[in-house]
Amino acid sequence: MAYLVLVRHGQSAWNELGQWTGLTDVELTEKGRQEARAAAKALEDITFHSAHTSRLKRAQDTLSEILDELGQTELEAKKAAAINERDYGKLTGKNKWQVKEELGEEEFTKIRRSWDHPVPGGETLKDVHDRAVPYYKEHILADLRAGKNVIVSAHGNSLRALVKHIENVAPEEIPGLEIGTGEVYLYEIEPENGRIVAKEIRTTGGKA
Repeated sequence: MAYLVLVRHGQSAWNELGQWTGLTDVELTEKGRQEARAAAKALEDITFHSAHTSRLKRAQDTLSEILDELGQTELEAKKAAAINERDYGKLTGKNKWQVKEELGEEEFTKIRRSWDHPVPGGETLKDVHDRAVPYYKEHILADLRAGKNVIVSAHGNSLRALVKHIENVAPEEIPGLEIGTGEVYLYEIEPENGRIVAKEIRTTGGKA
């Protein structure tokens, strides 16, 4: 068997402020670094052979904290824009809760959690899925089928897109799929066919 670990980056400076971050490259908070180290504690029984992360610093730094804590710093990560966070377009930098007050609960939920509800100048989750899944198939799944244990440090929406693909989540069920900061999804995979045989959530993570 091979293991696939998906971990969302720890709390960032804009997570703390409740701002939509998207492709803005912001730092982890100290709490975010603590969340990354907590994720590492939940993964002490796994030796990783391959690592993937986005082009954004908060995901890269989360991965570095995890590998440092595990003593696996020799592992060099592949960095890919395909698993960057969703582009929030004109909402980038705006406070989520102020937008919720302005637009109302229904529209806010559609923007934040739905499968294909548009954002002015930005991406839907479907758009993220359409760039993240080909990368998964070509690179991450290839590693798993080679029998490698793989860790992916990325973002709430790029990971939601991957989970949708991996678990075959229906579009109408997508609003209920939320991954907290520092949260760890662990899958056991059959290398021969890439099939999931077990799933475990090892940390509950912080708020999005």
